Amino acid sequence: MAKGHELLETNIGLMMVLILVLISVGGIATIVPLFFQPSLLNPVNGLKPYTPLQLAGRDLYIREGCNVCHSQMIRPFRAETERYGHYSTAGEFVYDRPFLWGSKRTGPDLHRVGGRYSDEWHRVHMINPRDVVPESIMPGYPWLADDAVDADDIEDKMRTLRTLGHPYSDEEIASAPKALEGRTELDALIAYLQSLGTAVKTRR
Repeated sequence: MAKGHELLETNIGLMMVLILVLISVGGIATIVPLFFQPSLLNPVNGLKPYTPLQLAGRDLYIREGCNVCHSQMIRPFRAETERYGHYSTAGEFVYDRPFLWGSKRTGPDLHRVGGRYSDEWHRVHMINPRDVVPESIMPGYPWLADDAVDADDIEDKMRTLRTLGHPYSDEEIASAPKALEGRTELDALIAYLQSLGTAVKTRR
């Protein structure tokens, strides 16, 4: 046994091969079963793909770095569910590409923020957060209220998402640019925030 251990510790090539085998077997055993669990692959009841305005808002959320300070993943711990609401479930993220779960919480988790505040509250909060949350350290985003939503690539974006399994119809894709007409980036971001976590009905 000692000789075998010595051989393993002194032969770096063999050690690397065995490490790769171990990682591969462990990875396969952990990941492959997930592809056969319907609860991880199917959307929860009531979940719909993002509307064109929500989709544009999600891109703005990423562009402005909101996911750097806010997570979208409520863990199944009492301290989290009492503060944020029902824990997050895999079926709620079927139409999220990329996922925005995150782990950094400079600000609160936003996964259940949809419907918690009015559109006007969000509008004031995004322009100057301290008007509604005096202790907030979040920067303001006043330019979002002035800039129009870019509708140039919304159809291509929705077609691409359809190839990945999002059930957009031809009519929904064709009418997407019109749905963004006259809307500001702030409108889009608010629409996205108001959609978060609403597929699962919870008490707050």
